[in-house]
Amino acid sequence: MAASKSTRAAGRRGTLFGYERRHHAVLPWPAFRRRLAVNVALGCGAIFLSLAVGMAGYSWLEGFGFVQSFLNTSMILSGMGPVDELTSDGGKIFAGFYALYSGIAVLAVAGLVFAPLIHRLLHHFHAADDADDADDADASDAPSGRASRPRAAPRKHR
Repeated sequence: MAASKSTRAAGRRGTLFGYERRHHAVLPWPAFRRRLAVNVALGCGAIFLSLAVGMAGYSWLEGFGFVQSFLNTSMILSGMGPVDELTSDGGKIFAGFYALYSGIAVLAVAGLVFAPLIHRLLHHFHAADDADDADDADASDAPSGRASRPRAAPRKHR
């Protein structure tokens, strides 16, 4: 059975989501900005899809107009709660499930958007630790406890 294209691509990069491993260099700024833009776009898409589903539910189950559906949906999605009183049992059940979904969706989108930022920060610190560990290993391998690389001559002040 042949491996899928996404599996092969993930294997080349080292992880399923394409993030660098500890022994890899920190991602260059243009590639990092591209990664961040993709994650923000996916997050915005998820929010707009959630908004559309909520507006359709309020419109269909409660008979709200476009603006009223948008207001109630955006308030629930942001965690504030519904604005208008719900009259039908179906609308109340929908609002309850939509509120539960919204709480999870907001956390997931926040994780999606902040993941590249947090990964870069942590990867930067670990890459620096790895470089320090490599320098320490070079120093411990040298005879008489001296570093294997010669020290630079002190600079003269003019």
